[in-house]
Amino acid sequence: MKQFTTEQENFWAGKFGNQYIERNKDLTNNIPLFARILSRTAEVSSVLEFGANIGLNLEAIKLLIPTIELSAIEINETAVNSLKESTNIRIYHQSILNFIPDYPRSLVLTKGVLIHLSPEYLEKVYELLYLSSNKYICIAEYYSPSPVTVEYRGHQNKLFKRDFAGEILDKYQDLKLIDYGFVYHRDPNFPQDDLNWFLLQKN
Repeated sequence: MKQFTTEQENFWAGKFGNQYIERNKDLTNNIPLFARILSRTAEVSSVLEFGANIGLNLEAIKLLIPTIELSAIEINETAVNSLKESTNIRIYHQSILNFIPDYPRSLVLTKGVLIHLSPEYLEKVYELLYLSSNKYICIAEYYSPSPVTVEYRGHQNKLFKRDFAGEILDKYQDLKLIDYGFVYHRDPNFPQDDLNWFLLQKN
């Protein structure tokens, strides 16, 4: 297996990343989440997801906007092989940290990904998100008003909570907050993993 710069990249590219795939295969609950988010957008024709895994978020978005162009950055080879089974997804099999934006998309998305990146590289990832979008950025992550590190399934330094959206808003003055929300693991119909989502727009 290829060795990466950070322990977090190696963690998700390897065995633990494969195990994550086996635990997370439900598409259904993503559809109402993205229906709500996309209802606050206009003329979204393309989406790029940072850390797409097997593409459940992209599949949900495709069901809502059938004509949309899909792109995915994914580090884990098993997940990439699954993505290849889907049609019409442009796949970047690499670490987010090595991604070079090629052309801007209407919507750039992260969902449960920034929380697993080494905090020292977040500024770089914020820049990549910003440069990759010409209209919207959606950040759906665990929120904390101040940075905290949380043990993750018995592992240390693999889950970090903070105000990701606030930090990117502070970094780029031409971004504005369009909407935000929370999805709860006890939702009786469409539970998610206690995520806060934020939709930002470039002015």
